[in-house]
Amino acid sequence: MFTDSTFTDFKQESYSQTGEDVIVKFIFDRLGIKAPTYIDIGAHHPFKLSNTALLYKTGSRGVNIEPDPDLFKSFLEYRKEDINVNLGIGDTNAELDFYVISSPTLNTFSKKEAESYQTEGNYSIKEVKKIQVKTVNSVLEEYVNGKFPQFLNLDAEGIDDLIIKSIDYESNFPIVICVESISFSTNGNGIKNSALIEYIVSKGYMVYADTYINTIFVREELWRNK
Repeated sequence: MFTDSTFTDFKQESYSQTGEDVIVKFIFDRLGIKAPTYIDIGAHHPFKLSNTALLYKTGSRGVNIEPDPDLFKSFLEYRKEDINVNLGIGDTNAELDFYVISSPTLNTFSKKEAESYQTEGNYSIKEVKKIQVKTVNSVLEEYVNGKFPQFLNLDAEGIDDLIIKSIDYESNFPIVICVESISFSTNGNGIKNSALIEYIVSKGYMVYADTYINTIFVREELWRNK
């Protein structure tokens, strides 16, 4: 006979929007990597809708990058053992316009994306801030001796392609990638970014899982030879 304690014994904890963190942790467990390093670009919140909070809780440490100064503050309080960086990621080291949206999960450096939120749904641009932006390689050199962490979580609202294409997949790359792969939509009619998915696959990855919102990739050679 099942009891309440039976269900408690077998429950799985997740902080992600649709269970991405459980999938990512499973992949690393199968690869024998118990505490993978990570870089979370567009980290947003230490726990809410986080794809790295579960890893942090189970012993992993990494780099959280959040450009919004207000959202960033909570990382300093709740993810103290991580490296927390208040800036954006782009294709240059510069200061750029950052669009703060009425729903903070949609904040973006892309003017086109910010304007589309206003026409697609009941959202507004609350503020435009000047935020420091650096390249991925600059951040890696400054904070982790140039070595790419084992897990890349990417939710950069409109500039995901730019970041993905800046990575050197020959010599310095993540083992697992989780990237938002569908366009924003309030009515469920988002369009999959098939070109981005195909590009990552062409760089030596296989699609391990797709949660509709995000696609999770693992380095194919490592997975096949585990």
